[in-house]
Amino acid sequence: MAHEITVERREGAGRGASRRLRHTGKIPAIVYGGGLDPAPIQLSHEEVWLAQQNEWFYSSILGLNLQGDVQQVLLRDVQRHPAKPRILHLDFQRVMADEVIRVAVPLRFINQEVSPAGKISGVVIMHELTEVEIECLPANLPANIEVDLADLKEGDIRHLSSLKLPEGVVIPALKLGGDYDVAMVIARQVAAEPEPEEADEADEAPEATEVPATKAKAPEKK
Repeated sequence: MAHEITVERREGAGRGASRRLRHTGKIPAIVYGGGLDPAPIQLSHEEVWLAQQNEWFYSSILGLNLQGDVQQVLLRDVQRHPAKPRILHLDFQRVMADEVIRVAVPLRFINQEVSPAGKISGVVIMHELTEVEIECLPANLPANIEVDLADLKEGDIRHLSSLKLPEGVVIPALKLGGDYDVAMVIARQVAAEPEPEEADEADEAPEATEVPATKAKAPEKK
């Protein structure tokens, strides 16, 4: 079931109209695709700000609810203020049930703590990727893809091709050849830093400095 967000029709265009809209706590946005004309809409900044803190906001199908008319969409672009915690504009693409979509979904790493590599002191397990771009029909879109590290050993490297993909899901990058089968996880031993050598007592003693004769000579009595 798609996560629903309430939207309203947006009147007016241009920077001035968008600026006035933001002052009222709204976000200007556009919905396009699906064989329909682009539609300007507006959303509550507060509602979107809460939603965008979740992974599903970026990788799941969303339902934009316009007075009961719900359109299935994917978020395609977010414009943010460079200095303030504020969203300036959103782009949404309509989703059709029979059309393949391309989406970046999160990778969810599990069982790392119980893996052989995770139990060895000095072994660092590095996550080279946090998401992967997939293609599928909307009905097959997963919320995330799990990467099971239960049998990960020191020196292992897990590549994209080792992922167990849900039915109907493919990784388009793998169609381009072996050079695109990049590493997701690397487990390697990190060399311990050598301990600093203790300095000899003679080396630690401060060197004697000569005192100028003019300063070392006691003042004469008059």
